[in-house]
Amino acid sequence: MLTDGDGTITAMEGNGLRSLHCPVNIGGIPATNVQALRRKGLDARLLMFRAPKLRSDVPDIVLNVPNGLRRRQVVQARAFAKLVPDTDVFHFYFGHTLVPRRLQFPLLRVTRRKSVLHYLGSDIRGKPPAELAWGKRADAEIVGSWDAHRWVPGAHVVPPAIDLARYEIAPPPANERVRVAHAPSNRAKKGTDAVIAACEELDVELDLIEGVKHDEAKRRYALADVIVDQLVVGWYGLFAIESMATARPVVTYLHEDAVDQTERAYGAQVPIVNATKQTLVEKLRPLVGSAQLRAELGERGREYVARVHDMNAVGDRLVEIYESL
Repeated sequence: MLTDGDGTITAMEGNGLRSLHCPVNIGGIPATNVQALRRKGLDARLLMFRAPKLRSDVPDIVLNVPNGLRRRQVVQARAFAKLVPDTDVFHFYFGHTLVPRRLQFPLLRVTRRKSVLHYLGSDIRGKPPAELAWGKRADAEIVGSWDAHRWVPGAHVVPPAIDLARYEIAPPPANERVRVAHAPSNRAKKGTDAVIAACEELDVELDLIEGVKHDEAKRRYALADVIVDQLVVGWYGLFAIESMATARPVVTYLHEDAVDQTERAYGAQVPIVNATKQTLVEKLRPLVGSAQLRAELGERGREYVARVHDMNAVGDRLVEIYESL
């Protein structure tokens, strides 16, 4: 199904299991999953409540939900009713559903449709089991890493996917000083103060990438020599994945148990420099001083992304999950 500017939904041809990915596109992960599934010959569509602001991904359906609870729920309910006949799997993201939770899963059972609840990180991190228990109403739950798996035991682990063909391997420009890129969505959660202090101590250039469109962010971290992702959360995000895809060395804070689980699951060493706020200067110093070390880590990062985060492999994994429902 596709939509024009007024939100009208029309039919779309497809093969096999038909999935609807909704209702947000955080980090472009839902949009990439849609593309991965289409490569496998499946009918997959992206629905968003509102048009995107910082990404160039184009959703198939934009509801343009109005303000006001009652009006919004009417629009969402009408969309669900129109979409049910042509959808086999409703794939929800970030704790959102198409209609209110209390109605969504009973309606799916009545209409004999399957559901997947896909968590993206901050929607589950640190929350007690009771707060996440509602997710068991879905036919399957997905998390993006073995680190996130601790919050939703029993969930499928499906790493965030990227299209490697869109990321070129290119050496950084001849910067006068080593350039460190850091893209905090939330400075406190990313440990940005420690990054600023470390770059000042090491006399390196810092590019803080904030509030810009995704294409501009990609262009800027491709100009960097080193990427610092985060120093608080305990795992890497899409910023680190995209940086490794361009063969940039990445520094971030990783929980060691999740590193071990990841390496066992994928048979590949996680090629990220593990640092905390307290050890950042110590871990950055060798990278600042050695272009060869930066190149070696960058090459290993690209290979790791090709093995773990390539959209073709992720598409296969999603098909497996759908077929198991």
